[in-house]
Amino acid sequence: MSQSELYVSLDIGSSSVKVLIGEVDGGSLHVIGVGNVQSAGIRKGTIIDIDATVQSIRKAIDQAERMIGMQIREVILGIPANGVVLQDVKGVVAVNSENREITDDDLDRVMKSAQVMSVPPEREIVNIIPKQFIVDDYDEITDPRGMIGVRLEMDGTLITTSKTLVHNILRCVERAGLVIREIYLQPLAAGTFALTDDEKNHGTAFIDIGGGSTTIALFGENRFMATAVIPVGGDHITKDLSIILKTPTEQARKIKHQYGHAFSDDASDDELFEVPVIGADSKDQYSQRYISEIIGVRLEELFDLVLEELYRMGVRDLPGGVVLTGGITKLDGMLQLARHVLKTRVRIHTPEYIGVREPMYATAVGLIRYAHMQDTYFGHVQDSPTVQVAETQPPAPVNKKKAAERNTEKKPGLLNRAKKVFDNFFE
Repeated sequence: MSQSELYVSLDIGSSSVKVLIGEVDGGSLHVIGVGNVQSAGIRKGTIIDIDATVQSIRKAIDQAERMIGMQIREVILGIPANGVVLQDVKGVVAVNSENREITDDDLDRVMKSAQVMSVPPEREIVNIIPKQFIVDDYDEITDPRGMIGVRLEMDGTLITTSKTLVHNILRCVERAGLVIREIYLQPLAAGTFALTDDEKNHGTAFIDIGGGSTTIALFGENRFMATAVIPVGGDHITKDLSIILKTPTEQARKIKHQYGHAFSDDASDDELFEVPVIGADSKDQYSQRYISEIIGVRLEELFDLVLEELYRMGVRDLPGGVVLTGGITKLDGMLQLARHVLKTRVRIHTPEYIGVREPMYATAVGLIRYAHMQDTYFGHVQDSPTVQVAETQPPAPVNKKKAAERNTEKKPGLLNRAKKVFDNFFE
């Protein structure tokens, strides 16, 4: 097993923390380790308790490590879309080489020049996405390297987020004893691979229904165009069930997964199940149809909020329809309800990899595939193993600033994102 082909993604969500260890061989991903634990200390994508979050990360890492018998060192981290701002940027440089052939160095310089703009002190650059490169007057170029020209331009999208939010997440990952290899925006990484080429080109809303919040990502013209977060998710359904059925939260969660149905018209009225009542020895009986009415009302509200947000974002038509993902989308009747409310084509995305064939893993899988795509494009070579044999002593504390610098040196134009984050973090 080649060490350089191993990737570890870390998806810190409001309802669960997921760790995937993937081996990429010839472009094919094989998931060889999975960690999935209920999260604590996170609400609506924001850290509210650092120690609790650190413990959740460690538990998920331990689960994944036990599956492969190795120790995880580096992770690819997903950043939630809370407070994200997208800005159009442009970079321009003169081609350096004597023979006017565009090289990796020119690519690096033009991407850096696109970042020379005033970013408010409370904002942090997360990613930069090239839309097109222009060599002299020839545009719509996806990779200018090897071409001959005098002037190289790049049109791109700069993604920034709250410095407080990202630094609190970094603090948690660092305290869990991990080194961050790369940072990517979650809906960007997940949507890039959850959607087909036609969906990304025609105009599609990628909607990830998480535990504490729902993230909308718009793709069109083969690029990531906009994102927004709605503070309603699967945990709200659990809370509704807990309050209305007067049952403990954990019991409500089990009922949601075992008997839940999103579309009450198709739910069963015959099968009854018992539900323990808080503060009483008795149990109440309910049908699936009764439960589905509670779930359906909350989901209808969520989809109405999605429509309002899409309208606010200026979306009047979605030729590519809507793609749903997230743990709650496993519920029976979800497609019928979504199509009924959204009035468009809807499908549910589930990763097609052994061990992670569940919608909840869409982001964790997307992070690995996005990192591999970036490494392939920029010719990045790992200089240290992502995992190491577990029998050895835990690695000595790594200077994250130097590690980040080392990574970015080998990958032209990748924002120096990790370096910038850690420079600010350890000032």
